[in-house]
Amino acid sequence: MEREIKEVRLACKDKILKVIVETGALTDTEKRVICEIVQASGADYIKTSTGFGFSGANAEDIELFSRLTAGKLKIKASGGIRSLEQASNMIKSGASRIGESSALIN
Repeated sequence: MEREIKEVRLACKDKILKVIVETGALTDTEKRVICEIVQASGADYIKTSTGFGFSGANAEDIELFSRLTAGKLKIKASGGIRSLEQASNMIKSGASRIGESSALIN
């Protein structure tokens, strides 16, 4: 998988590369491994969800990714974020970017 992501990295040159993982389908061990792979691949972001399957972003996953990457990989929290409070919690947990498909309302 790392090789494939590196090939995409080469193909997209200076464009931002986000790798989407469905955190809701992964164990904590798998999340750690995929985080290492994405970081080693040269991607810019790891994104928590497509928003169409399993569960969306949660603060625990954001905190885990943040600890594992120590700021070397940006984190996009995506999927299930429907309020300003949720978005704020994601940012406090280490998210660099928020993905949401509905307007954030107090």
